[in-house]
Amino acid sequence: MPFLLLLLISVLAGFGAAFLARLHPGSAAAPPVVEMAREAGEHATRPAARRAARAARLDPEKATGLALTLALLVIFAGGVLLALLAVVVRSTDALAGIDSSVAEWGNRHGSAWSHDALTLVTQLGETWLVVVVAIVVAGVELVRTRSRWVAPFLLAVILGDKLLTEAVKQLIDRARPTIEAVAATLGPSFPSGHTSTAAASWAAFALVAGRWWGRRAWPALAGAAVGIAVAVALSRVFLDVHWLTDVLGGLALGWAWFAACAIAFGGRLLSFGASAQAAGRGAAEAASSDSTDAASRSRS
Repeated sequence: MPFLLLLLISVLAGFGAAFLARLHPGSAAAPPVVEMAREAGEHATRPAARRAARAARLDPEKATGLALTLALLVIFAGGVLLALLAVVVRSTDALAGIDSSVAEWGNRHGSAWSHDALTLVTQLGETWLVVVVAIVVAGVELVRTRSRWVAPFLLAVILGDKLLTEAVKQLIDRARPTIEAVAATLGPSFPSGHTSTAAASWAAFALVAGRWWGRRAWPALAGAAVGIAVAVALSRVFLDVHWLTDVLGGLALGWAWFAACAIAFGGRLLSFGASAQAAGRGAAEAASSDSTDAASRSRS
């Protein structure tokens, strides 16, 4: 029963992420980056520049503005959720009843085969596995484009997530569930390291893979990344080695750190900053052109 519930929830989460990704228009519907940049540069010199900039932040046709806004929202929401959960689990027992009920349900309905299946799923959040996948992904990207930024990006995602998770674990120092005896040997409980690793790493792999197959593959890649992260999170709970709030904190931390890395490397790797930089050049060119036209009119 726990494994079947895990499959149901993770598949629904994946389809939800894929649906949201499909709301972003395909590459054929979006104007070329250069044209977007030139248009943004022209608008930047007009009186309505502020309104246009605000609108571009939510306009799916403006890839840079929308992607940056969504990434910042993920960082903010993830940070707030992680902080709230940390305060609650550290200072109160407000969510203890929910945590205990979920843990007891998983233990009561578990079986030998479901335990084995859950153990297999939880491997998707193991550090050694994501490191192997990262090496493969970076190798493929290096052969394809000779890009030197993919490997540092993936390293920053994986290593930074591990360091942040361990820091928060030591700070909160929460005890793990006592149903599974092995849990007591695994260190502090909040947030779940497997979950944060899965959330950050598989999102990063999906984003890099999106460079290979284009926007048409984005919904499937986003759905797969979210589905894997949710599946790993639930496996940790149903294996009774983490509380439900631990994995929620892990998801928040992992996705927020991934978004931060995506922004940091965006200009060089993920094209979040490419059109913004071109827009700056377009604005300067437009301003120069306006000055020239004004000078010509004054002389005439």
